[in-house]
Amino acid sequence: MARRYALLLAALPLALLAGCAKAPPPEPTPAPAPQKADGPAPAAKGTIGVSLLTMANPFFKDMGDAMVAEGKKHGFEVILTAGENDPAKQKDQVKDFIVKKVSAIILCPCDSRSVGTTIAESNAAGIPVFTADIASLDKTGKVVCHVATDNYAGGKLAGETVVELLGGKGKVAIIDHPEVESVIQRTKGFHDVVDKVPGIKVVEQLPGKGAREESFKTAQDILEKHPDLDAIFAINDPSALGAVAAIEKAGRQGKIKVIGFDGMPEAKQAVKDGKIAADIVQYPDKIGETVVQKIVDYMAGKKPEAQVLMATGAYKKADADKDAKLK
Repeated sequence: MARRYALLLAALPLALLAGCAKAPPPEPTPAPAPQKADGPAPAAKGTIGVSLLTMANPFFKDMGDAMVAEGKKHGFEVILTAGENDPAKQKDQVKDFIVKKVSAIILCPCDSRSVGTTIAESNAAGIPVFTADIASLDKTGKVVCHVATDNYAGGKLAGETVVELLGGKGKVAIIDHPEVESVIQRTKGFHDVVDKVPGIKVVEQLPGKGAREESFKTAQDILEKHPDLDAIFAINDPSALGAVAAIEKAGRQGKIKVIGFDGMPEAKQAVKDGKIAADIVQYPDKIGETVVQKIVDYMAGKKPEAQVLMATGAYKKADADKDAKLK
């Protein structure tokens, strides 16, 4: 009996250990719930593909930056590219947007007459197209809304400014960029004013491609051909600044009045310095913001206007002298 009792006592610790081995593990302590951010994160609404005319002109850079900022405000990612005045390059950029299945496309056409097929390809892919600053003149494709400066009215204002500066009498040249619709409207408005003034004669109208270097060469040709020239209407500020450089190189400062079009800071400074007589001012940031707002409206089921035009202003020496942003 004593021996059996001793064996039971010896086996007891082993039984206890076995029971412990089979016991279920304790329940894990639940992890704390993640803290929520203040307010819901804005939902991504889609992507907007943008192909500008160029990034070399600050006007278009300002417009593009405004598109990116306004898109972000409304939950859209904006892919910003530029055709750099090459319609084929712009066409490839749009093809890439189609492959990416963007929600909408904004174009500043490199060639207003040939862009229609590019727009039609976007239409066929079910992607709405909007234009900014430069419209399409080809009705092959459908544009939902065009947002731009009132370029015709701006051209008329440039014409009125030339007539005023010359006292209604003088010889004028135009540095042109006839591939784009906005410039076509500017020069039309300009002609509709000055051609009615008997004392004003447009003696030359040559292309400068909207670029400073090309316009410098164009202005040199004009100055050589017309030693008695009184004024140059340059269709944008890079063209105007190119003309100023040519006039200075020819030693004809103060003899030829240059009228620009854009309102770039460098051109405004040139107005203050007496190198540009007047600049027709437009607002690229407002154009960029507005076209994105029209996309937001369209996505919300609202039908935007077919065209939104913005007024211009004439910026002269008196304005520059009061401009606190200038030197």
